[in-house]
Amino acid sequence: MTATLEVAEGVGTIRLDRPPMNALDSATQDRLKELAEEATARTDVRAVVLYGGEKVFAAGADIKEMQNMDHTAMVLRSRELQECFTAVARIPKPVVAAVTGYALGGGCELALCADFRIAGDNAKLGQPEILLGLIPGAGGTQRLARLIGPSKAKDLIFTGRMVKAEEALTLGLVDRVVPAAEVYEQAHTWAARLAQGPALALRAAKESIDSGLETDIDTGLAVERTWFAGLFATEDRERGMRSFVEEGPGKAKFV
Repeated sequence: MTATLEVAEGVGTIRLDRPPMNALDSATQDRLKELAEEATARTDVRAVVLYGGEKVFAAGADIKEMQNMDHTAMVLRSRELQECFTAVARIPKPVVAAVTGYALGGGCELALCADFRIAGDNAKLGQPEILLGLIPGAGGTQRLARLIGPSKAKDLIFTGRMVKAEEALTLGLVDRVVPAAEVYEQAHTWAARLAQGPALALRAAKESIDSGLETDIDTGLAVERTWFAGLFATEDRERGMRSFVEEGPGKAKFV
Protein backbone atom coordinates (compact mmCIF):
# COMPACT_ATOMS: atom_id res chain seq x y z
CA MET A 1 0.00 0.00 0.00
CA THR A 2 1.26 3.49 -0.85
CA ALA A 3 -0.74 4.97 2.04
CA THR A 4 -2.49 3.59 5.11
CA LEU A 5 -5.08 4.63 7.67
CA GLU A 6 -4.48 3.74 11.32
CA VAL A 7 -6.88 4.73 14.13
CA ALA A 8 -6.06 5.37 17.79
CA GLU A 9 -7.82 7.54 20.40
CA GLY A 10 -10.35 8.71 17.85
CA VAL A 11 -7.58 9.96 15.54
CA GLY A 12 -7.10 8.51 12.08
CA THR A 13 -3.56 8.84 10.76
CA ILE A 14 -3.32 8.83 6.98
CA ARG A 15 0.31 7.94 6.40
CA LEU A 16 2.07 8.10 3.06
CA ASP A 17 4.40 5.14 2.54
CA ARG A 18 6.14 5.30 -0.83
CA PRO A 19 9.89 5.41 -0.17
CA PRO A 20 12.16 7.14 -0.54
CA MET A 21 10.38 10.50 -1.07
CA ASN A 22 6.65 9.69 -1.02
CA ALA A 23 6.28 10.79 -4.63
CA LEU A 24 2.58 11.13 -5.38
CA ASP A 25 1.95 8.97 -8.42
CA SER A 26 -1.54 8.26 -9.72
CA ALA A 27 -1.94 5.15 -7.56
CA THR A 28 -1.01 7.08 -4.42
CA GLN A 29 -3.37 9.90 -5.33
CA ASP A 30 -6.21 7.42 -5.79
CA ARG A 31 -5.32 5.74 -2.51
CA LEU A 32 -5.47 9.10 -0.71
CA LYS A 33 -8.98 9.60 -2.02
CA GLU A 34 -10.03 6.15 -0.78
CA LEU A 35 -8.60 6.81 2.67
CA ALA A 36 -10.14 10.28 2.87
CA GLU A 37 -13.54 8.81 2.08
CA GLU A 38 -12.98 6.05 4.64
CA ALA A 39 -11.97 8.57 7.31
CA THR A 40 -15.07 10.58 6.48
CA ALA A 41 -17.37 7.59 6.85
CA ARG A 42 -15.90 5.96 9.95
CA THR A 43 -17.51 7.00 13.21
CA ASP A 44 -14.44 5.97 15.21
CA VAL A 45 -12.41 8.59 13.33
CA ARG A 46 -13.14 12.01 14.83
CA ALA A 47 -10.01 13.84 13.70
CA VAL A 48 -7.27 13.14 11.13
CA VAL A 49 -3.49 13.50 10.88
CA LEU A 50 -1.75 13.60 7.49
CA TYR A 51 1.80 12.27 7.85
CA GLY A 52 4.62 11.22 5.58
CA GLY A 53 6.99 9.75 8.13
CA GLU A 54 9.98 11.02 10.08
CA LYS A 55 12.08 12.13 7.11
CA VAL A 56 9.79 13.50 4.40
CA PHE A 57 6.16 14.52 4.01
CA ALA A 58 5.91 14.26 0.21
CA ALA A 59 8.41 15.57 -2.31
CA GLY A 60 5.83 16.10 -5.04
CA ALA A 61 4.34 14.30 -8.00
CA ASP A 62 6.02 11.38 -9.73
CA ILE A 63 7.78 13.30 -12.52
CA LYS A 64 8.80 10.15 -14.39
CA GLU A 65 5.15 9.13 -14.59
CA MET A 66 4.06 12.60 -15.69
CA GLN A 67 6.79 12.86 -18.32
CA ASN A 68 5.15 10.06 -20.28
CA MET A 69 1.72 11.72 -20.30
CA ASP A 70 0.60 13.78 -23.28
CA HIS A 71 -2.05 16.51 -23.33
CA THR A 72 -4.93 14.10 -23.84
CA ALA A 73 -3.84 11.88 -20.98
CA MET A 74 -3.50 14.83 -18.60
CA VAL A 75 -6.87 16.27 -19.61
CA LEU A 76 -8.36 12.97 -18.48
CA ARG A 77 -6.22 12.70 -15.34
CA SER A 78 -6.24 16.30 -14.09
CA ARG A 79 -9.83 16.21 -12.86
CA GLU A 80 -9.19 12.96 -11.00
CA LEU A 81 -6.02 14.49 -9.53
CA GLN A 82 -7.93 17.45 -8.12
CA GLU A 83 -10.76 15.23 -6.86
CA CYS A 84 -8.28 13.16 -4.85
CA PHE A 85 -7.00 16.22 -3.02
CA THR A 86 -10.48 17.71 -2.69
CA ALA A 87 -11.59 14.52 -0.95
CA VAL A 88 -8.95 15.20 1.71
CA ALA A 89 -9.90 18.88 1.98
CA ARG A 90 -13.55 17.94 2.45
CA ILE A 91 -13.10 15.47 5.29
CA PRO A 92 -15.76 16.93 7.63
CA LYS A 93 -13.55 16.54 10.69
CA PRO A 94 -10.51 18.44 11.98
CA VAL A 95 -7.44 17.60 9.88
CA VAL A 96 -3.83 18.46 10.75
CA ALA A 97 -0.80 17.97 8.51
CA ALA A 98 2.36 16.80 10.29
CA VAL A 99 5.11 18.03 7.97
CA THR A 100 8.69 16.82 8.14
CA GLY A 101 11.34 17.34 5.50
CA TYR A 102 10.18 18.18 2.00
CA ALA A 103 6.59 19.16 1.21
CA LEU A 104 6.93 20.24 -2.40
CA GLY A 105 4.52 20.46 -5.31
CA GLY A 106 1.78 17.93 -4.66
CA GLY A 107 3.16 17.46 -1.16
CA CYS A 108 2.64 21.13 -0.38
CA GLU A 109 -0.81 20.96 -1.99
CA LEU A 110 -1.68 18.01 0.24
CA ALA A 111 -0.65 19.98 3.34
CA LEU A 112 -2.84 22.84 2.12
CA CYS A 113 -5.85 20.49 2.31
CA ALA A 114 -5.49 20.33 6.11
CA ASP A 115 -7.10 22.71 8.58
CA PHE A 116 -3.86 23.17 10.53
CA ARG A 117 -0.21 22.54 9.68
CA ILE A 118 2.51 21.62 12.19
CA ALA A 119 5.98 21.64 10.62
CA GLY A 120 9.28 20.30 11.83
CA ASP A 121 12.23 22.66 11.99
CA ASN A 122 13.68 20.67 9.08
CA ALA A 123 10.68 21.27 6.80
CA LYS A 124 10.96 22.83 3.36
CA LEU A 125 7.83 23.75 1.46
CA GLY A 126 7.16 25.12 -1.99
CA GLN A 127 5.42 24.92 -5.34
CA PRO A 128 8.27 24.31 -7.83
CA GLU A 129 6.08 23.37 -10.81
CA ILE A 130 7.09 26.52 -12.71
CA LEU A 131 10.61 25.08 -12.96
CA LEU A 132 9.10 22.26 -15.04
CA GLY A 133 7.21 24.66 -17.30
CA LEU A 134 4.00 23.93 -15.40
CA ILE A 135 1.75 25.37 -12.69
CA PRO A 136 0.36 23.62 -9.61
CA GLY A 137 -2.48 21.34 -10.67
CA ALA A 138 -3.82 19.83 -7.45
CA GLY A 139 -5.24 23.00 -5.95
CA GLY A 140 -2.08 25.00 -5.28
CA THR A 141 -3.06 28.12 -7.21
CA GLN A 142 -6.36 28.25 -5.32
CA ARG A 143 -5.70 27.01 -1.78
CA LEU A 144 -2.32 28.70 -1.39
CA ALA A 145 -3.69 32.10 -2.45
CA ARG A 146 -6.64 31.74 -0.09
CA LEU A 147 -4.33 30.79 2.77
CA ILE A 148 -1.49 33.33 2.50
CA GLY A 149 -2.88 35.92 0.07
CA PRO A 150 -2.42 36.33 -3.68
CA SER A 151 0.84 38.29 -3.74
CA LYS A 152 2.70 35.89 -1.44
CA ALA A 153 1.28 32.92 -3.33
CA LYS A 154 2.41 34.43 -6.63
CA ASP A 155 5.91 34.88 -5.23
CA LEU A 156 6.16 31.20 -4.37
CA ILE A 157 4.46 29.94 -7.53
CA PHE A 158 6.17 32.34 -9.98
CA THR A 159 9.66 31.63 -8.63
CA GLY A 160 9.22 28.00 -7.61
CA ARG A 161 11.44 28.65 -4.61
CA MET A 162 11.41 26.55 -1.45
CA VAL A 163 10.91 28.13 1.95
CA LYS A 164 12.23 26.77 5.21
CA ALA A 165 10.02 26.22 8.22
CA GLU A 166 10.52 29.62 9.86
CA GLU A 167 9.73 31.56 6.69
CA ALA A 168 6.73 29.31 6.09
CA LEU A 169 5.54 30.24 9.58
CA THR A 170 6.00 33.94 8.85
CA LEU A 171 4.07 33.60 5.59
CA GLY A 172 1.23 31.73 7.30
CA LEU A 173 1.90 28.63 5.24
CA VAL A 174 2.33 26.61 8.44
CA ASP A 175 0.84 27.30 11.85
CA ARG A 176 3.47 25.94 14.23
CA VAL A 177 7.13 24.95 14.01
CA VAL A 178 8.48 22.32 16.41
CA PRO A 179 11.56 20.07 16.59
CA ALA A 180 11.34 17.52 13.80
CA ALA A 181 11.26 14.61 16.22
CA GLU A 182 8.11 16.02 17.87
CA VAL A 183 6.03 16.73 14.77
CA TYR A 184 3.83 13.64 14.78
CA GLU A 185 3.38 13.61 18.55
CA GLN A 186 2.23 17.23 18.59
CA ALA A 187 -0.04 16.72 15.59
CA HIS A 188 -1.62 13.67 17.18
CA THR A 189 -2.09 15.55 20.47
CA TRP A 190 -3.82 18.41 18.61
CA ALA A 191 -6.10 15.97 16.80
CA ALA A 192 -6.81 13.85 19.90
CA ARG A 193 -7.92 16.90 21.87
CA LEU A 194 -10.40 17.86 19.16
CA ALA A 195 -11.52 14.24 18.82
CA GLN A 196 -13.02 14.62 22.30
CA GLY A 197 -15.11 17.60 21.19
CA PRO A 198 -18.64 17.78 19.78
CA ALA A 199 -18.35 16.14 16.37
CA LEU A 200 -21.35 17.83 14.74
CA ALA A 201 -20.38 21.29 16.00
CA LEU A 202 -16.84 20.81 14.70
CA ARG A 203 -18.23 19.72 11.35
CA ALA A 204 -20.53 22.74 11.32
CA ALA A 205 -17.67 25.09 12.15
CA LYS A 206 -15.45 23.66 9.41
CA GLU A 207 -18.14 23.75 6.74
CA SER A 208 -19.25 27.26 7.71
CA ILE A 209 -15.71 28.62 7.48
CA ASP A 210 -14.77 26.79 4.28
CA SER A 211 -18.06 27.53 2.53
CA GLY A 212 -17.99 31.15 3.63
CA LEU A 213 -14.57 31.67 2.09
CA GLU A 214 -15.98 30.64 -1.28
CA THR A 215 -18.90 33.07 -1.35
CA ASP A 216 -20.14 36.52 -0.35
CA ILE A 217 -20.65 37.53 3.28
CA ASP A 218 -24.45 37.33 3.18
CA THR A 219 -24.42 33.78 1.83
CA GLY A 220 -21.74 32.84 4.34
CA LEU A 221 -23.84 34.22 7.18
CA ALA A 222 -26.81 32.20 5.93
CA VAL A 223 -24.70 29.02 6.02
CA GLU A 224 -23.58 29.87 9.56
CA ARG A 225 -27.12 30.63 10.67
CA THR A 226 -28.44 27.33 9.33
CA TRP A 227 -25.75 25.29 11.06
CA PHE A 228 -26.02 27.32 14.30
CA ALA A 229 -29.77 26.74 14.60
CA GLY A 230 -29.48 23.12 13.54
CA LEU A 231 -27.08 22.31 16.37
CA PHE A 232 -29.87 23.06 18.85
CA ALA A 233 -31.32 19.69 17.82
CA THR A 234 -28.22 17.77 18.98
CA GLU A 235 -27.53 15.93 22.21
CA ASP A 236 -24.07 17.51 22.36
CA ARG A 237 -25.62 20.97 22.54
CA GLU A 238 -27.82 19.85 25.42
CA ARG A 239 -24.86 18.30 27.23
CA GLY A 240 -22.65 21.32 26.64
CA MET A 241 -25.13 23.87 27.92
CA ARG A 242 -26.21 21.75 30.88
CA SER A 243 -22.60 21.20 31.90
CA PHE A 244 -21.83 24.90 31.57
CA VAL A 245 -24.74 25.87 33.82
CA GLU A 246 -24.11 23.15 36.42
CA GLU A 247 -20.30 22.81 36.41
CA GLY A 248 -18.86 25.82 34.61
CA PRO A 249 -17.14 26.08 31.21
CA GLY A 250 -14.98 23.43 29.58
CA LYS A 251 -16.15 20.35 31.52
CA ALA A 252 -18.71 18.84 29.16
CA LYS A 253 -18.27 15.23 28.00
CA PHE A 254 -19.55 14.83 24.45
CA VAL A 255 -20.85 11.68 22.82
